[in-house]
Amino acid sequence: MSYPYQITSLAQYHEVYKQSIENPEKFWGDIAMHFRWKKHFDQVLDWNFTEPKIEWFKGGKMNITENCLDRWAETQPHTPAIVWESNDPEEHHRSISYKELLFKVNQFANVLKNNGAKKGDRICIYMPMVPELAIAVLACARIGAIHSVIFGGFSAQSIADRINDAECNIVVTADGGYRGNKEIPLKSVMDEALIQCRSVQKVIVLTRTRTPVSMLKGKEVWWEDEIKKVETAGNPFCEAEAMDAEDELFILYTSGSTGKPKGVVHSCAGYMVYTNYTFVNVFQYQPGDIHFCTADIGWITGHSYIVYGPLSAGATTLMFEGIPTWPDAGRFWDIVDKYKVNILYTAPTAIRSLMSFGLDYVKHKDLSSLKVLGSVGEPINEEAWNWFHEHIGKGNCPIVDTWWQTETGGIMISNLAGITPHKATYATLPLPGVCPLLVDEHGYPIPGGDASLAEMPKQTVSGNLCISHPWPSIIRTTYGDHERCRQTYFSTYQNMYFTGDGCLRDVEGNYRITGRVDDVLNVSGHRIGTAELENAINRHTGVVESAIVGYPHDIKGQGIYAYVIFSGVMDDKNLITQDINQTVARLIGAIAKPDKIQFVTGLPKTRSGKIMRRILRKIAEGDTENLGDISTLLDPGVVENIIRERL
Repeated sequence: MSYPYQITSLAQYHEVYKQSIENPEKFWGDIAMHFRWKKHFDQVLDWNFTEPKIEWFKGGKMNITENCLDRWAETQPHTPAIVWESNDPEEHHRSISYKELLFKVNQFANVLKNNGAKKGDRICIYMPMVPELAIAVLACARIGAIHSVIFGGFSAQSIADRINDAECNIVVTADGGYRGNKEIPLKSVMDEALIQCRSVQKVIVLTRTRTPVSMLKGKEVWWEDEIKKVETAGNPFCEAEAMDAEDELFILYTSGSTGKPKGVVHSCAGYMVYTNYTFVNVFQYQPGDIHFCTADIGWITGHSYIVYGPLSAGATTLMFEGIPTWPDAGRFWDIVDKYKVNILYTAPTAIRSLMSFGLDYVKHKDLSSLKVLGSVGEPINEEAWNWFHEHIGKGNCPIVDTWWQTETGGIMISNLAGITPHKATYATLPLPGVCPLLVDEHGYPIPGGDASLAEMPKQTVSGNLCISHPWPSIIRTTYGDHERCRQTYFSTYQNMYFTGDGCLRDVEGNYRITGRVDDVLNVSGHRIGTAELENAINRHTGVVESAIVGYPHDIKGQGIYAYVIFSGVMDDKNLITQDINQTVARLIGAIAKPDKIQFVTGLPKTRSGKIMRRILRKIAEGDTENLGDISTLLDPGVVENIIRERL
């Protein structure tokens, strides 16, 4: 097996990039021809960024699972598709071949059909990191149902919000899950959520922890019982539904700058082509390599680079149920040693956390199988980059520092492992077909900030990062609210997709992401909207108002600093802090709990009532000498009080 579109030299990258910018329709049309289609497309691209309206491979019909499963089950049936490592290192691992995975996906696709699922239905999946999670995702895609995977750390209220927004009629969950030394009561959390969800008609429950759970007759069924029914019926094959290229494949919810999470919609064909192309090229995947992405499938990284990208390339993808520090901080290195992992793709937060434990957990592990290291979720700091390169890659492994978003579907800016140069803290060069552009606050292009032009900047330039031309896996809409999609991504700057990130470009054309420029925090690689978090805190009894900012955090990259005006009795600040954190955990999830909560008597506001988060951010960072002019504030004295009480 080989990939005819895999770039194998720096000169070829530059040539291919040039071709992709000059004639993107021919470029992507040629790549798309390497996939299995039920009906070939009539038009490669039809688009405008005004509505926005983006259609790739128009008129084509396909099913992504035939490209992830059937073609590999035919040509390499015994190649491992998924290798699974349990949370418990003593539990027997599982290896599922392409032939077996196709069989299991067909089985569960029929289970879904037997429980009323059909093309176009939205199905919520809330499961632990076990192979059945990937099987459920693929089974939805096989029958044309739209999956909405929710990370296992979200609260019942967050789950209910997502189910109701998508109007899901089926939920797939488990009795519980394991995360380190904790047991997560998934079914109980889902039960609490479903009290608010009238659209759900069926709940399918996988046995994982054997935790006692409530099961309602007629509505809730066991995964295993439903599989037996399919087995009893005979041939489990399920014909792959013919999907239009632009049919919705999945919805994935992400935090926005307003309080309500937004459902990012990705379509079938463009997402398939792009995740495959980026997987093969960024990681320089070779047949037989073991690819270990440490993300959870509840996030976009897991969708694109645990499930769809690797499987569409006939790769072996490793799923891990646990956490990197349990039973000790050597768990990742044990897995690399045990399975002879070739590609390790993880988050800067995990790297920084493991750095803090020292080298005792690394030094006796055999990491010689590693060929490529990858970073995802947030910009990686230089210290973590160097540690990763020296102590994990032994100086021999290129690090691909990948920049992309839930909305982009796949990697947008990254070096190609061993092909284009890597550079600490830089995502480096755009992928073929990607047109990054730096603009000022008014939307005017910054000279030297446009990768589609041959000229390089004479000095490092910086601005707001936009993309000037669509790529196949670009967001199509926000579910049920297309205007929100337009306003969020396409209205800030005319005829451009605005990423929300600040960025700089050096004299060699390398891009470096400098962080969010909107009201969204990036905490351990997870995007958390400040408005959503403030809404949750403000619902606590006694809280009058709150303001959230980010600040540098040694492990998470960005920590959450909350300024809270409290009107109740302040007998015990520690207890009130814990109560507020419990409220946040209940309404959003534990991942959103503030790292610091400072109680204040007022917030710095303009005379029109706008909170000056810029000032609060400076104070949280400890930079109280550069607050700018505060004399125009409604009450400048508030700032002095906040500085004096800073945590």
